[in-house]
Amino acid sequence: MSTLSIVLIVIAVILVAALIGLYFFGKKAQKKQDEQREQLEAAKQTVSMLIIDKKRMKMKDAGLPAIVLEQTPKLLRGSKLPIVKAKVGPQIMSLVCDEKIFDNVPVKKEVKAVVSGIYITDVKGLHGKSAPVEQKKKGFFKRNIEKLQEKAGAKPVK
Repeated sequence: MSTLSIVLIVIAVILVAALIGLYFFGKKAQKKQDEQREQLEAAKQTVSMLIIDKKRMKMKDAGLPAIVLEQTPKLLRGSKLPIVKAKVGPQIMSLVCDEKIFDNVPVKKEVKAVVSGIYITDVKGLHGKSAPVEQKKKGFFKRNIEKLQEKAGAKPVK
């Protein structure tokens, strides 16, 4: 056998082993995520709150309880999280928001939120209406593409 074929066989074996390892690691991570989701669902409660501010900020700067910072892995402490400052009853709290609903959270409005610990999983308007979705500004490049598509008679992609 030539050297090239041996090298290719070794690379193929390593790739197959890596794929198998990733498959089992993914299954294990999926099980963990499902268990955590069940725990969130079990501990959820609906709370009326006034949203003061919302930002993406590092955990250290967010004003979260010290025990939360201690329990998070060191690599994740520097990552930015969607943080919502809200007045719940008489006290002001910093809560972590779900990434999926962070853009839908209205600022300076009273809402009913589904909360599990310090984690906001869902937000509805005060009278059961869904919170309005804020429109993001389109960048220069996207605006120009849409204008060119309109001129060409193509349907705009949304």
